[in-house]
Amino acid sequence: MSDMDIQAVLAQMRSIKVDAGGTGGAGGAAQAAAPGGFADLLARSVDAVATEQNKSAALSAAFESGAPGVELTDVMLQMQKASLSFRAMTEVRNRLVSAYQDVMNMPV
Repeated sequence: MSDMDIQAVLAQMRSIKVDAGGTGGAGGAAQAAAPGGFADLLARSVDAVATEQNKSAALSAAFESGAPGVELTDVMLQMQKASLSFRAMTEVRNRLVSAYQDVMNMPV
């Protein structure tokens, strides 16, 4: 992954943090604890991954049909973005499930 791609992913993560109202301090924790805050953030993240996958499928279909202006490099980049966002979402899900299991196995 090139430095430009990494910077684009970091910028996207920062914009999601700003959209979620996160400040990185205690204010961010209070915002996440608000009713619907975490669930809303999770739903938006899943929607963003679905959007990336839909863009990838549409661009791939356009390239396969020979639409003018659709380059192979654009198709491959969009497919990699969709794959990366899906893997990141899967990793977050795995971490959440692991944290939930740890909490549930704590002695009372």
